[in-house]
Amino acid sequence: MAKVAFLGLGVMGYPMAGHLKSAGHDVTVYNRSAAKAEKWVTQHGGAMATTPRAAAEGAEFVMACVGNDDDLRSVCAGPDGALAGMAAGSVFVDHTTVSAKVTRELYAAARDGGVGFVDAPVSGGQAGAENGVLSVMCGGDQAEYDRAEPVIAAYARICRRIGESGAGQVTKMCNQIAIAGLVQGLAESLHFAEKAGLDGRAVVEVISQGAAGSWQMANRYETMLDDHWTHGFAVDWMRKDLGICLDTANETGASLPVTALVDQFYKDVQKMGGGRWDTSSLLARLRKLD
Repeated sequence: MAKVAFLGLGVMGYPMAGHLKSAGHDVTVYNRSAAKAEKWVTQHGGAMATTPRAAAEGAEFVMACVGNDDDLRSVCAGPDGALAGMAAGSVFVDHTTVSAKVTRELYAAARDGGVGFVDAPVSGGQAGAENGVLSVMCGGDQAEYDRAEPVIAAYARICRRIGESGAGQVTKMCNQIAIAGLVQGLAESLHFAEKAGLDGRAVVEVISQGAAGSWQMANRYETMLDDHWTHGFAVDWMRKDLGICLDTANETGASLPVTALVDQFYKDVQKMGGGRWDTSSLLARLRKLD
């Protein structure tokens, strides 16, 4: 078992850190809001620290799951950042969805201090984190990945190294691009069924058993039909992720016409007051257009 620090106890990080403790690892947590860290320690045991550096001192692995590029820099860099407290030979594992640019920047900074850095964004949402069945896509050096993978296994259904530093983040972009198109297609299908006077549940029962079936359909159609959006992955976070996808596409020359369109649809949802709604709320936008 390893000595592990976990930075960031949001809806994903809180249960992920809990799975590490349940697996027998020695876990110290840090959260920007100390009350959340205190709650975690009360529930799971372990220890808490008041700075990322203090959490990272003596840790073999430091895991992070924060909000965006700036949040990641804030917990990594500077005199109170995790990298300042990590010993040579330890490994930083970043589960945040961020740009490949900041990933490669922090990978280089970590290497300068003899520290490994693995970008390891996750997919599976809050339910996947709570149930310990996340998909983890990784980039970085093979040796550091091989050391980190058994620790990541505490909350992973599948964990794979895709390539060098940044490859995990680019793979997460592929994930979000695929989801954006799928959810819009599902929203349009359910909207079309409603306008045609069909029973949406009956329609899904049939089409989900054929080529139209998907995780989104199986896990979101009922809440979509019920106009229930207060769960799952928030629109605000999806727009952050799609912004990263579109910026990267501009850099690489990739064409993402559907992703760009769906990003604007999510902007419409934000204007409706749905920034914290689940991403399946694209159906709410279509209903409003009636």
